Formats: sequence, C-alpha cells, structure tokens
Amino acid sequence: MNKRAVVLGTRGSPLALAQSRRAAQRLVRAHPGLRIRIAPIRTAGDNARDRRLADIGGKGLFTREIDAALLDGRIDLAVHSLKDVPSALPRGLALDCFPEREDPRDAWIARAGGGPRALPRGAAVGTSSPRRAAQLLRLRPDLRIAPLRGNVGTRLDKVAAGAIDATLLAVAGLRRLGRAGAIGEALDPKTMLPAVGQGTIAIARRRGDAAMRALLAPLGDPAAAAASRAERAMLARLGGSCRSPIAGLAVAAPGGRIALTGLVARPDGSVVIALSDSAPAADAAALGEALGARLAERAGPGFFDERASGAQRDDGMTR
Repeated sequence: MNKRAVVLGTRGSPLALAQSRRAAQRLVRAHPGLRIRIAPIRTAGDNARDRRLADIGGKGLFTREIDAALLDGRIDLAVHSLKDVPSALPRGLALDCFPEREDPRDAWIARAGGGPRALPRGAAVGTSSPRRAAQLLRLRPDLRIAPLRGNVGTRLDKVAAGAIDATLLAVAGLRRLGRAGAIGEALDPKTMLPAVGQGTIAIARRRGDAAMRALLAPLGDPAAAAASRAERAMLARLGGSCRSPIAGLAVAAPGGRIALTGLVARPDGSVVIALSDSAPAADAAALGEALGARLAERAGPGFFDERASGAQRDDGMTR
C-alpha cells in the first residue's frame, strides 16, 4: 500500500478540497506512512454556475465525473458531500464509509443580524435550494427568494455587499472552511430541516476492492452510517431530486435506536408535511423506506408539481 500514493478524487471547490484534506488526515492517522494524493476533478455542476441545478440535471452533477474516474481507475477513492450523492449509485461502486458527522444544521447569515423573523417585509434571501426556499416561505411568505449559486465565499460576499439581505449555508461547510464566525444563527431543525446527508462526508470505492475497503474501515462512524442509511432510504422512496423540496434528519436515540424526521413541501411553502418515527439502528434503512412511503402517501400524486403550488396554505406542519 505504501509503494504508491492512494489517489483521492474530489471536486476542486475550496470546501471539497478542505473535506478531502480532512479525509486524508484521518487515513494517515489510521495508517501511518500512507501516501495520499488529492486529485481535483471538475464536474458538470462546476461548469454551470449561472443556472439552477434542477434545470441542468439535478442530483449527480457534482459526483458523476468523479465516479467515472473511480470506475476507470484514475482515482482510488472518491470523497463526496453526501447531500450531493444520488440515491442510486453507479453500478460497480460502493458507498459504505461515513466518517463522524459534522453539525447538520443550516446557518442563517443576515447583513443586519437577527434570524429569519427579523428581516423586513419583502427582503431578499439568496438561495437556489428548493428545500430551503420552501421552508423559509412557510415561515415568511412575504420574503423574496433570489437565486444564488457559487462557493461559500461568493455567497457571503453577496450578503456583505448588500446584493441580498440574507442567505443560508450549511453549518458544517462554514466550520470546515474556518468561517464559523459568519454564522448568525444555527437554525433549529424544527424551523429548517436539513438536506438529506448534510454535514456528512462519504467516501466511495470500487465494489470488490478489498484493499480500499480495509483502508477505509477505521474511518467509519456507526452513528453516521445509520443516519445515512435512514435518510437516503427515505429519499430513494420519495424519488427526490434537486427540484424537489425534501428534507430529512436522522439522529441517535436512546436504547440503540435511531429517530428520523422527513419533510416534503410544495415549492412555495404553501403546504409542508413532516413525519417522524424511530427504530433500532440496525433497521435504519427499513425505517427510511417506511417513512418515505408514509410521506408519499400523505402527499399524494403530483405533490411536487409546481403548478400545484397555489393550493390552499396548510397553516400547521403535519406530523
């Protein structure tokens, strides 16, 4: 293993590189003497910064080229933000290494300080996330959602310059970049339920690659793995994409159990449905599948159709 460097493939964004360096450090701590090389790979999502992800292919835009490099042997491992990984992996890949999860909450950053309720009527909030937009509009239907993409620094600069009044970013990403000081408020998941997999780094390998599986084994965290299985099974059952306002968060519960909350919403926040359940951690995937089925049944067919967004407002979050 030490004769050549193990190659980690990743996006080239500052956050992706920071996450890959963290993964590399953990691997070296677990395997002293291991040589690692980080290989940045440009993805389709990086090449289309001026368009909504939902309009150019949705989930997979930040992983497809990296996974292709893994499959053809150009890299040995792929380091992903789990929230970017489609629920169905390319054939031949395994995703079973989930290091300890960082804080999964969303961070609120506002130029004038204060939380979402403190914004003046009609204020502009920058986000291109349907999940964030729907939950924010449920809380404050008067706000104006301004499409916003770009790396963390670009988004923070937009707020500082007054181009927008506020934005939302992942607490985990800000911490990993050393920008935790920008966090105005870490939003309670009851107000802003995170994206499936938010705060979790996932490391993919080629299926059947016993050497890489053994290399990754010390990095896995059982709690992060159980949460990932539950959340991703729920997402898969719902058939979620970047266009769908879907959120989910699984956390450890007493007695070796795992508790999962899932949410689906109309794009304009006019209807929000959230359900919660728990199960033994060993049954995390079954829990996610079952909760996803219940959410789909409650929502009914065509729920994510944007033409249905004008439906009567649901003033209470259904549980």
